[in-house]
Amino acid sequence: MAKTGTASLTIAELSEFASFTACEQRYIKRSLDVGLGRNDAFKLWARDGEETAAIRSQYVVYRELEALRDRIPADSDFAGLETFMGKLLRVSAFDIAQDRLTCFSAYRFLYERLLGAEARPFLPSAFCAAAALPQIKPERRKHLLQSISEAAATAPGWSNRAPSFYPEWVEKEAA
Repeated sequence: MAKTGTASLTIAELSEFASFTACEQRYIKRSLDVGLGRNDAFKLWARDGEETAAIRSQYVVYRELEALRDRIPADSDFAGLETFMGKLLRVSAFDIAQDRLTCFSAYRFLYERLLGAEARPFLPSAFCAAAALPQIKPERRKHLLQSISEAAATAPGWSNRAPSFYPEWVEKEAA
């Protein structure tokens, strides 16, 4: 029974990932390589000088992830909240400003994997704060903020189950 439940949750994660745009999928996989130190993102993902520069910036910004993982406050704990949310907002704003994540679902999918399930309660707040920044163009800001459902914004609780599907680069076979 437990294996069936885990398998169905993994299938749900796969299905959710498949619902994202190709651009979002690519950015999530690249971000996981950078944020989790899985692969050399420059070799896999940089198609030109502009992407090389963006990946370099991402490596710099994502240095904060380790500190964020170690400092996730308890749901009811206000101690350390300012430091955690400030860093999370800065990293989130970077990702949102890249114009590759178009909705809260893609953002949440990425950050659940970058930070772990314990960060889930803080993701709606960080997303809304980053999406509402004046650095984000008004039309994009509107679209991003409308992408978060009322249920996600007002959830009474969050699952503490760790994600099981971590998308990766897939080599294309020679034809």
